[in-house]
Amino acid sequence: MRWASCSAPLMTVLGTKVSRKRMLMVLMGLFIVGNLLSALAPTFGLMLAGRVVASLAHGAFFGIGSVVAADLVAPDKKAGAIALMFTGLTVANVVGVPLGTLVGQSVGWRVTFGIVAALGVVGLAGVAALVPDMPKAEGVRLRHELAALKNAQVLLAMAMTVLGFGGVFAAITYIAPMMTQVTGFGDGSVTWLLVLFGLGMVGGNLIGGRYADRALMPLLYLSLGALAVVLALFTLTAHNKVAAAVTIVLIGALGFATVPPLQSASSTRHTAPPPWPRP
Repeated sequence: MRWASCSAPLMTVLGTKVSRKRMLMVLMGLFIVGNLLSALAPTFGLMLAGRVVASLAHGAFFGIGSVVAADLVAPDKKAGAIALMFTGLTVANVVGVPLGTLVGQSVGWRVTFGIVAALGVVGLAGVAALVPDMPKAEGVRLRHELAALKNAQVLLAMAMTVLGFGGVFAAITYIAPMMTQVTGFGDGSVTWLLVLFGLGMVGGNLIGGRYADRALMPLLYLSLGALAVVLALFTLTAHNKVAAAVTIVLIGALGFATVPPLQSASSTRHTAPPPWPRP
């Protein structure tokens, strides 16, 4: 996750002179190569290197993908289109976690990485066949992209994302020891607790996409405020199995309810005034 977060700006910068479709294909290629390297690695070091290579694609792929999705629909449908794209990510958490664990336990972790690489090939074919060729906008240069960091509105959007998801992933990163050592769940229950988190992500993402086009800022205020409250309450609810499970669902839902509005606002930063009040 840390590598994915750090690599997104780097890969985006490297793609400033490449069309969006081609960049998506390059990123998917990195994902495939990384997972194949992990599947075939003879040593732990090479397996870890494969994970790093695969992670290089993650953040930039979804960032560029959200821009492409927003550009393919009418302005008042942007958030819904972004939410639909991110639905794939959220559903993957629901289906992929138990399926990957089952395959790994049944036939070995190498097969799991191999299946993921094969799914990457399917994704690459889908991008090549279905994503329209959208050349990079004229006049967009690296200097222009970096200049956006001087915009207070862009920095505000970044701060919302960093602080909001910082809390989400700080909690979920330690979900296994918290649920087993504090709440009292067995080790085998962690997978299904992560499935609950994924279900929350799916619901929150769909709700965010539905209402962001209508009331972007109220949705952000509500979801981020409620997320802060739920994360604070997690220190108490973590001591009860039912309450902890409900809290995990809410963290996923509230965290991903912010994705469509934030991505929608960010995707239009060069062409329209941002929707939030100026500081």
